[in-house]
Amino acid sequence: MTVEIPPVHYCARCVYPSSSAVSLVFDKNGVCSGCRVHDQRNEIDWEERLEMLLELVEPYRKPTGYECVIGVSGGKDSYFQTHFVTEKLGLKPLLVTYDGNNFLDVGWRNLLRMKELFNTDHLILRPSVDLLVRLNRLAFRKMGDMNWHAHAGIGSTVMMTAVRYNIPLVFWGEHGYTDLGGMYSMYDLVEYTARYRRDHQMRGYDWHDMLGDSEDPIAEHEMQWCIYPSDEDINRVGLRGVYIGNYDRWDANAHSQLVVDKYGWEPSPVPFDRTYRRFSNLDDRYENGAHDYLKFIKFGYGRATDHSCKDIRRGHMTREQGIEMVRRYDHVRPSDLDFWLNYVERNEEWFWGIADTFRSPKVWTKDNGRWLKRNIWD
Repeated sequence: MTVEIPPVHYCARCVYPSSSAVSLVFDKNGVCSGCRVHDQRNEIDWEERLEMLLELVEPYRKPTGYECVIGVSGGKDSYFQTHFVTEKLGLKPLLVTYDGNNFLDVGWRNLLRMKELFNTDHLILRPSVDLLVRLNRLAFRKMGDMNWHAHAGIGSTVMMTAVRYNIPLVFWGEHGYTDLGGMYSMYDLVEYTARYRRDHQMRGYDWHDMLGDSEDPIAEHEMQWCIYPSDEDINRVGLRGVYIGNYDRWDANAHSQLVVDKYGWEPSPVPFDRTYRRFSNLDDRYENGAHDYLKFIKFGYGRATDHSCKDIRRGHMTREQGIEMVRRYDHVRPSDLDFWLNYVERNEEWFWGIADTFRSPKVWTKDNGRWLKRNIWD
């Protein structure tokens, strides 16, 4: 009997599958919306965009105090954002970090150096480890994403701090869903919204959805760090979140080299299990590992696909090289899965009993106990 494997197809230019967690559409030539929107970067006058941003920030300048807030993790993007805001825009930022207890040692070193390197104040908010362990287990059971707390924390604490200190201007890096999947045009100049935070960063869940679970009970007072500012507070402060990626020709490879050369930023000293890059996600030991493994389990692709697509679009890699990266890395079981299971005090049987329930039937089929999917090289 022949087993019918779901008909996933792949972008003709990059290596994204139609099963992408970030919504894609494909044109008549089989090219995905992420690639098409990326092409718009070649049409834009980036000097003009910088002038537009300088004009935008002018009303926010003041003689003393913080002029903006930047959410930082200590990664290459955080360094570049802070460099861009201080050097190109000439603003005085307050740095804000959500610490979800996932940092790699090198990532923590990079983070703690930022205050002195950029001569800025830096606030770090960290929920209790006991709460984070419960949230890891609960979100994994709810949505197959143990890192929900990190997405929630980044999206909430930065904007909450801006309101607390009456700082109306917040800077973010690139709009992730536009960069990956072409959610918006590069001409839309979208800004950060509460809806983007909830629907995309937080997978459609909010802090109150974490309350009332019998297995991993969480109290309302434990989630105060995750409460987004009210509409009244947003309007009172005039809060807005501006994406630097709308005003800069964003290139992670070039940015990484800049922050290494100028600030001594450290990439990972050892390779990751599931991707070839060493300069991404050092603030979160699971983002390139166990968390990304769950994306592969759910949608059939992983971090090597994400990174290859970015590098193909920016001309750092051919599609054939990207396919080889996907073949080499996307399926690999990461070693930090064992670290995470020890952290949450569970075993691998428990993990697979939950993880397999999140496999998309649009991607996976099971045959004699084996999970099968269509690959880009098939």
